[in-house]
Formats: sequence, structure tokens, C-alpha cells
Amino acid sequence: MSNLSTVEIKAFVPAKDFQISKDFYQALGFHLAWNDDELAYLHHGSSSFLLQNFYARELAENLMMHLLVEDVDAWWQQAQAADLEARFGVRVLPPEDRPWGMRDFVVFDPSGVLWRIGQNLPDADTAAP
Repeated sequence: MSNLSTVEIKAFVPAKDFQISKDFYQALGFHLAWNDDELAYLHHGSSSFLLQNFYARELAENLMMHLLVEDVDAWWQQAQAADLEARFGVRVLPPEDRPWGMRDFVVFDPSGVLWRIGQNLPDADTAAP
């Protein structure tokens, strides 16, 4: 029998301004583990993605990322403390309980990529989408 076990999956996230995007993601709480002129590896715990020094408006404005966390309110506090809206000119929408059994908030990165950062609600009957 073949071993089809996976280790991880990473998205390549576009950056309109590579340095500003690296600064943004670090302010949000990600660790910059490695980078060169074209690519940056960012992670928080076991969740990671690759930020690329590449931008296509259609891609960025249609890309959505979902980060499932244990404590969405702690992440919200981090986003607020980092003053993302003022520092990076992005939109950040406050946490809400969603009908699909999650509490999440929305943040758009400097390139227009939409992130939903959320946690499963304890009494939800549905699994995370």
C-alpha cells in the first residue's frame, strides 16, 4: 500500500510591496524564518506560508486565507496592539460569531489579500470549513 501521508500545505501569498508585507505579517504575529529577494517563509507555530515578491491585482484581490487559532480574541488584541490600520493602511474588521460555528475577524493585508482569523465555537455542531 502506498504512503499518501502529507506533511503540510503552504500557499504562495503575493506582495505588492515585499518589504511592507513582511513588516505587516511580523506585526500581525508571524515569525520571518527565512527570506531572500524573491521569497519569505513566515510561520506561527506549525502554520506557515510563503510570501512572494510578486503581485497580480486579480490574484491578490481574490485570494483568501484562513488561519484557525485557539484564541481568536488574543489574535484580535495582537492586531489592535500592532495598529495595523494606521501603520499599513489596511482594513481590519472586528470579531463576530458566525453562523457556521466560528468566531473570526477579517484583515486585509497591504496587497488586498483577505485573511479570516478564527476559532471554532465550543458549542458549534459543525466543523470548521
